[in-house]
Amino acid sequence: MQRPPTSTVLACTALFVLTACGGGEEADTDPPTTPAGVTAQAGSATSVHVMWDHSTDDTGITGYEVYEQGKRVKTLPGAKHMTDVEGLTPRTAYRFTVRARDAAGNLSAPSAPVSVTTPEAAPDDRTPPTAPVAVRGAVDGSRAVTLTWGASRDDTGVTAYDIYQEDSRVHSVPGDATGARVTNLRPGSVYTFTVRARDAAENSSPDSTAVDLTTAPAPGDGPSTAPSGLEATARKDSIELAWTPPDTGAPVKEHQLFLNGEMATTIVWGAQPAGPRVTYTMTVTDPPGTRYSVKLRARLPDGTWGDFSAQRTVVVAG
Repeated sequence: MQRPPTSTVLACTALFVLTACGGGEEADTDPPTTPAGVTAQAGSATSVHVMWDHSTDDTGITGYEVYEQGKRVKTLPGAKHMTDVEGLTPRTAYRFTVRARDAAGNLSAPSAPVSVTTPEAAPDDRTPPTAPVAVRGAVDGSRAVTLTWGASRDDTGVTAYDIYQEDSRVHSVPGDATGARVTNLRPGSVYTFTVRARDAAENSSPDSTAVDLTTAPAPGDGPSTAPSGLEATARKDSIELAWTPPDTGAPVKEHQLFLNGEMATTIVWGAQPAGPRVTYTMTVTDPPGTRYSVKLRARLPDGTWGDFSAQRTVVVAG
């Protein structure tokens, strides 16, 4: 019997190995959907705030790229949906697009372009706008809220309003707007919003009064487990807290106290305190004027931690 040439045997063996090891898996070549809802607004004479809606992908979004006239100017993680492009020139027109990227490196098509012109610079302007007034909020289902406010005043004009949620900016609108819709929220969660005005010199106003809003629970979810009615009062060398523990059907004997987003201490009672309201006094040693952000959560009867309360901001008294 005549044996086949060695080269033929090797070729067949290589073909078999490739077929057996390939596993039938195909490379991900499908790009994400194109970012929609892209907006660009001048936050100052030298910066523009770009926002967009999240894209979708069969394997997940890992990042976004922002372009100005086809040149990439920002790269961001997939969880982000807005950014500030800085170092721009006053009184200049710009044109932005956004692309989404997945784990395989596939890029979406560019978004529809949006145009914006930066305002004229206001030299030596160090006076911030007044704080927005009469801030109101309404829940819009389980994942969105709508905020409204009264206009701020500024000697050179307000160029933008920034919406903050627990000290992080989550949205911006132009200076002639007096309302905003904030999306991508979690069902059944407590959110604390404030609004700041900003002028062309990047001066920001003080915070508006805070607005607490609780999104509607998702279908099948139980009632909120967040402590409610949190109040924080600055005293000399201390901060006094008061709140109502969640109604869990069993005693709530333990709470975690968070300062500036970090867990500071665990408050434990031997038995559930009498009455609907509880109090706790926290000693502080920081100098007067130090700013704290405070929130709480309770340990539930099943041993897990419940939802966070609304956040309160307090300044150490002199």
